[in-house]
Amino acid sequence: MNPEDVKKIGVIGCGIMGSGIVEVCAKAGTEVTYVEVDDERVEQGRARIQKSLDRAVERGKLSEDDRGGILGAIHGTADYEDIGDSDLVIEAATEELDTKLEIFRTLDGITRDDIVLATNTSSLPIVQMATQTKRPDKVVGMHFFNPPPILKLLELIRAITTSDETMDFARGFAERLGKTVVVAKDRAGFIVNYLLTYYLNSAIRMLEEEFATKEDIDTAVKLGLGHPMGPFELLDLIGLDTMMAVAEVLYDEFRDPDVAPPPMARRMVHAGFLGRKSGKGFYEYST
Repeated sequence: MNPEDVKKIGVIGCGIMGSGIVEVCAKAGTEVTYVEVDDERVEQGRARIQKSLDRAVERGKLSEDDRGGILGAIHGTADYEDIGDSDLVIEAATEELDTKLEIFRTLDGITRDDIVLATNTSSLPIVQMATQTKRPDKVVGMHFFNPPPILKLLELIRAITTSDETMDFARGFAERLGKTVVVAKDRAGFIVNYLLTYYLNSAIRMLEEEFATKEDIDTAVKLGLGHPMGPFELLDLIGLDTMMAVAEVLYDEFRDPDVAPPPMARRMVHAGFLGRKSGKGFYEYST
Protein backbone atom coordinates (compact mmCIF):
# COMPACT_ATOMS: atom_id res chain seq x y z
CA MET A 1 0.00 0.00 0.00
CA ASN A 2 1.16 3.53 -0.77
CA PRO A 3 0.99 6.18 1.98
CA GLU A 4 -1.50 8.25 -0.01
CA ASP A 5 -3.86 5.26 -0.19
CA VAL A 6 -4.32 5.03 3.60
CA LYS A 7 -7.98 5.78 4.36
CA LYS A 8 -8.54 4.21 7.79
CA ILE A 9 -6.20 4.33 10.77
CA GLY A 10 -6.40 2.60 14.12
CA VAL A 11 -4.73 4.16 17.16
CA ILE A 12 -4.27 2.21 20.38
CA GLY A 13 -4.57 4.55 23.35
CA CYS A 14 -6.03 8.05 23.53
CA GLY A 15 -4.06 9.63 26.35
CA ILE A 16 -1.83 12.66 25.97
CA MET A 17 0.13 11.22 23.04
CA GLY A 18 -2.57 9.04 21.53
CA SER A 19 -5.12 11.84 21.34
CA GLY A 20 -2.61 14.05 19.57
CA ILE A 21 -1.80 11.32 17.06
CA VAL A 22 -5.52 10.78 16.41
CA GLU A 23 -5.94 14.51 15.79
CA VAL A 24 -2.96 14.72 13.43
CA CYS A 25 -4.14 11.72 11.39
CA ALA A 26 -7.71 13.03 11.14
CA LYS A 27 -6.43 16.42 9.98
CA ALA A 28 -4.58 14.60 7.19
CA GLY A 29 -7.89 13.38 5.80
CA THR A 30 -8.11 9.87 7.21
CA GLU A 31 -10.84 8.21 9.24
CA VAL A 32 -9.44 7.36 12.67
CA THR A 33 -10.71 4.88 15.23
CA TYR A 34 -8.99 4.82 18.60
CA VAL A 35 -9.16 2.04 21.18
CA GLU A 36 -9.24 2.59 24.93
CA VAL A 37 -9.61 0.20 27.85
CA ASP A 38 -13.22 1.11 28.70
CA ASP A 39 -16.04 3.48 27.77
CA GLU A 40 -15.02 6.06 30.38
CA ARG A 41 -11.53 6.32 28.88
CA VAL A 42 -13.08 6.50 25.40
CA GLU A 43 -15.06 9.59 26.46
CA GLN A 44 -12.05 11.13 28.18
CA GLY A 45 -10.03 10.70 24.99
CA ARG A 46 -12.67 12.37 22.86
CA ALA A 47 -12.94 15.26 25.32
CA ARG A 48 -9.17 15.70 25.13
CA ILE A 49 -9.26 15.86 21.32
CA GLN A 50 -12.22 18.25 21.33
CA LYS A 51 -10.45 20.56 23.77
CA SER A 52 -7.37 20.66 21.54
CA LEU A 53 -9.45 21.44 18.46
CA ASP A 54 -11.38 24.15 20.36
CA ARG A 55 -8.10 25.83 21.25
CA ALA A 56 -7.04 25.72 17.59
CA VAL A 57 -10.30 27.44 16.59
CA GLU A 58 -9.86 30.09 19.30
CA ARG A 59 -6.38 30.85 18.01
CA GLY A 60 -7.53 31.11 14.42
CA LYS A 61 -5.59 28.01 13.35
CA LEU A 62 -8.72 26.08 12.41
CA SER A 63 -12.17 26.99 11.11
CA GLU A 64 -15.39 25.84 12.79
CA ASP A 65 -16.28 23.83 9.68
CA ASP A 66 -12.91 22.06 9.64
CA ARG A 67 -13.24 21.33 13.36
CA GLY A 68 -16.58 19.65 12.75
CA GLY A 69 -15.21 17.62 9.87
CA ILE A 70 -12.24 16.41 11.88
CA LEU A 71 -14.40 15.37 14.84
CA GLY A 72 -16.73 13.57 12.46
CA ALA A 73 -13.81 11.47 11.18
CA ILE A 74 -12.84 10.32 14.69
CA HIS A 75 -14.44 7.36 16.45
CA GLY A 76 -13.66 5.83 19.84
CA THR A 77 -14.19 2.26 20.98
CA ALA A 78 -13.26 -0.22 23.69
CA ASP A 79 -13.36 -3.12 21.20
CA TYR A 80 -10.22 -4.02 19.23
CA GLU A 81 -12.34 -5.66 16.54
CA ASP A 82 -13.52 -2.20 15.47
CA ILE A 83 -10.08 -1.45 13.98
CA GLY A 84 -9.79 -4.73 12.11
CA ASP A 85 -10.24 -3.04 8.71
CA SER A 86 -7.55 -0.37 9.30
CA ASP A 87 -4.93 0.41 6.65
CA LEU A 88 -2.39 1.27 9.37
CA VAL A 89 -2.35 0.89 13.15
CA ILE A 90 -0.29 3.08 15.50
CA GLU A 91 0.13 1.85 19.07
CA ALA A 92 0.35 4.67 21.64
CA ALA A 93 -0.39 2.84 24.89
CA THR A 94 1.43 3.15 28.19
CA GLU A 95 5.22 2.69 28.20
CA GLU A 96 5.10 -0.81 29.67
CA LEU A 97 6.71 -3.51 27.56
CA ASP A 98 4.42 -6.38 28.61
CA THR A 99 1.36 -4.29 27.76
CA LYS A 100 2.74 -3.45 24.34
CA LEU A 101 3.69 -7.05 23.60
CA GLU A 102 0.14 -8.17 24.34
CA ILE A 103 -1.25 -5.40 22.13
CA PHE A 104 0.90 -6.47 19.19
CA ARG A 105 -0.18 -10.08 19.56
CA THR A 106 -3.78 -8.91 19.48
CA LEU A 107 -3.26 -6.61 16.50
CA ASP A 108 -1.56 -9.34 14.51
CA GLY A 109 -4.62 -11.52 14.89
CA ILE A 110 -7.31 -9.00 13.93
CA THR A 111 -5.76 -6.88 11.16
CA ARG A 112 -4.93 -7.65 7.53
CA ASP A 113 -1.57 -9.34 7.04
CA ASP A 114 -0.42 -6.69 4.57
CA ILE A 115 -0.71 -3.62 6.80
CA VAL A 116 2.02 -1.95 8.83
CA LEU A 117 1.86 -1.97 12.63
CA ALA A 118 3.67 0.98 14.20
CA THR A 119 4.55 1.82 17.78
CA ASN A 120 4.94 5.27 19.29
CA THR A 121 7.24 4.01 22.05
CA SER A 122 9.81 6.56 23.15
CA SER A 123 12.46 4.06 24.25
CA LEU A 124 11.40 0.39 24.24
CA PRO A 125 12.86 -2.17 21.78
CA ILE A 126 10.89 -2.28 18.52
CA VAL A 127 12.15 -5.77 17.70
CA GLN A 128 10.49 -7.28 20.77
CA MET A 129 7.11 -6.02 19.55
CA ALA A 130 7.84 -7.09 15.98
CA THR A 131 8.55 -10.68 17.01
CA GLN A 132 5.14 -10.96 18.68
CA THR A 133 3.66 -10.92 15.17
CA LYS A 134 3.80 -13.06 12.03
CA ARG A 135 4.87 -9.94 10.10
CA PRO A 136 8.03 -8.67 11.85
CA ASP A 137 9.09 -7.03 8.58
CA LYS A 138 6.02 -4.77 8.79
CA VAL A 139 6.59 -3.45 12.32
CA VAL A 140 8.26 -0.06 12.76
CA GLY A 141 8.75 2.67 15.34
CA MET A 142 7.01 6.00 14.64
CA HIS A 143 7.87 8.19 17.62
CA PHE A 144 5.80 11.39 17.69
CA PHE A 145 6.64 14.26 20.02
CA ASN A 146 4.39 16.02 22.51
CA PRO A 147 2.16 17.71 21.51
CA PRO A 148 1.83 15.87 18.16
CA PRO A 149 -0.42 18.51 16.53
CA ILE A 150 2.32 21.13 17.00
CA LEU A 151 5.75 19.49 17.02
CA LYS A 152 7.00 18.60 13.54
CA LEU A 153 9.59 15.98 14.42
CA LEU A 154 9.01 12.24 14.01
CA GLU A 155 11.67 9.65 14.81
CA LEU A 156 11.43 6.65 12.49
CA ILE A 157 12.99 3.59 14.12
CA ARG A 158 14.03 0.53 12.18
CA ALA A 159 14.20 -2.81 13.94
CA ILE A 160 16.57 -5.41 12.49
CA THR A 161 13.45 -7.13 11.12
CA THR A 162 11.91 -4.05 9.44
CA SER A 163 11.89 -4.13 5.62
CA ASP A 164 12.90 -1.35 3.25
CA GLU A 165 9.33 -1.29 1.97
CA THR A 166 7.97 -0.67 5.46
CA MET A 167 10.49 2.12 6.09
CA ASP A 168 9.55 3.80 2.81
CA PHE A 169 5.85 3.52 3.63
CA ALA A 170 6.29 4.90 7.16
CA ARG A 171 8.40 7.81 5.94
CA GLY A 172 5.87 8.63 3.24
CA PHE A 173 2.96 8.55 5.66
CA ALA A 174 4.81 10.69 8.22
CA GLU A 175 5.49 13.27 5.51
CA ARG A 176 1.80 13.14 4.56
CA LEU A 177 1.12 14.18 8.17
CA GLY A 178 3.47 17.13 7.71
CA LYS A 179 6.24 15.69 9.87
CA THR A 180 9.99 16.05 9.46
CA VAL A 181 11.49 12.56 9.66
CA VAL A 182 14.76 11.48 11.24
CA VAL A 183 15.85 7.83 11.25
CA ALA A 184 17.37 6.05 14.24
CA LYS A 185 18.48 2.55 15.08
CA ASP A 186 16.45 0.38 17.43
CA ARG A 187 18.49 1.31 20.49
CA ALA A 188 17.10 2.48 23.84
CA GLY A 189 16.11 6.16 23.75
CA PHE A 190 16.69 6.48 20.00
CA ILE A 191 18.12 9.97 19.26
CA VAL A 192 16.17 12.49 21.32
CA ASN A 193 15.46 10.63 24.54
CA TYR A 194 18.98 9.23 24.73
CA LEU A 195 20.42 12.76 24.73
CA LEU A 196 17.55 14.23 26.76
CA THR A 197 17.90 11.76 29.63
CA TYR A 198 21.51 12.75 30.31
CA TYR A 199 20.50 16.41 30.26
CA LEU A 200 17.47 16.08 32.55
CA ASN A 201 19.25 13.77 34.98
CA SER A 202 22.12 16.27 35.21
CA ALA A 203 19.67 19.06 36.05
CA ILE A 204 18.00 16.98 38.80
CA ARG A 205 21.36 16.06 40.32
CA MET A 206 22.40 19.71 40.22
CA LEU A 207 19.27 20.54 42.21
CA GLU A 208 19.84 17.62 44.62
CA GLU A 209 23.33 18.96 45.35
CA GLU A 210 21.89 22.48 45.94
CA PHE A 211 24.19 23.81 43.27
CA ALA A 212 21.43 26.23 42.21
CA THR A 213 17.66 26.65 42.57
CA LYS A 214 15.29 25.11 40.04
CA GLU A 215 14.18 28.60 39.02
CA ASP A 216 17.74 29.73 38.32
CA ILE A 217 18.58 26.55 36.43
CA ASP A 218 15.48 26.95 34.26
CA THR A 219 16.25 30.62 33.62
CA ALA A 220 19.89 29.90 32.79
CA VAL A 221 18.96 27.24 30.24
CA LYS A 222 16.28 29.40 28.61
CA LEU A 223 18.35 32.57 28.34
CA GLY A 224 21.80 31.02 28.04
CA LEU A 225 21.04 28.12 25.71
CA GLY A 226 17.97 29.47 23.95
CA HIS A 227 15.68 26.61 25.00
CA PRO A 228 11.94 27.40 25.06
CA MET A 229 11.66 25.98 28.58
CA GLY A 230 14.04 24.93 31.32
CA PRO A 231 14.69 21.32 32.37
CA PHE A 232 12.29 21.37 35.34
CA GLU A 233 9.51 22.97 33.32
CA LEU A 234 10.11 20.30 30.70
CA LEU A 235 10.12 17.49 33.26
CA ASP A 236 6.77 18.68 34.59
CA LEU A 237 5.39 18.74 31.05
CA ILE A 238 6.70 15.26 30.18
CA GLY A 239 5.75 13.75 33.54
CA LEU A 240 8.21 12.48 36.13
CA ASP A 241 6.85 8.95 35.81
CA THR A 242 7.45 8.96 32.06
CA MET A 243 10.94 10.37 32.46
CA MET A 244 11.83 7.75 35.07
CA ALA A 245 10.51 4.91 32.89
CA VAL A 246 12.67 6.06 29.97
CA ALA A 247 15.71 6.42 32.23
CA GLU A 248 15.23 2.88 33.54
CA VAL A 249 15.06 1.48 29.99
CA LEU A 250 18.30 3.26 29.09
CA TYR A 251 20.00 2.03 32.26
CA ASP A 252 18.91 -1.55 31.57
CA GLU A 253 20.50 -1.39 28.14
CA PHE A 254 23.68 0.63 28.77
CA ARG A 255 24.34 0.20 32.52
CA ASP A 256 25.58 3.77 32.68
CA PRO A 257 24.86 5.24 36.15
CA ASP A 258 24.47 8.69 34.60
CA VAL A 259 21.20 7.60 32.95
CA ALA A 260 19.76 5.87 36.02
CA PRO A 261 16.83 7.81 37.57
CA PRO A 262 18.16 10.14 40.31
CA PRO A 263 16.87 9.46 43.84
CA MET A 264 14.92 12.73 43.87
CA ALA A 265 12.99 11.68 40.77
CA ARG A 266 12.14 8.28 42.27
CA ARG A 267 10.83 9.84 45.49
CA MET A 268 8.74 12.40 43.63
CA VAL A 269 7.12 9.65 41.56
CA HIS A 270 6.39 7.59 44.67
CA ALA A 271 4.77 10.67 46.24
CA GLY A 272 2.63 11.24 43.15
CA PHE A 273 4.37 14.50 42.23
CA LEU A 274 4.35 13.78 38.50
CA GLY A 275 4.15 17.31 37.08
CA ARG A 276 1.33 18.99 35.22
CA LYS A 277 -0.75 15.81 34.98
CA SER A 278 -0.98 15.54 38.78
CA GLY A 279 -1.04 19.26 39.59
CA LYS A 280 2.36 19.21 41.26
CA GLY A 281 5.88 18.34 40.21
CA PHE A 282 8.87 20.62 40.53
CA TYR A 283 6.29 23.40 40.32
CA GLU A 284 2.64 23.57 41.37
CA TYR A 285 -0.23 23.93 38.90
CA SER A 286 -3.84 24.94 39.36
CA THR A 287 -6.55 22.48 38.34
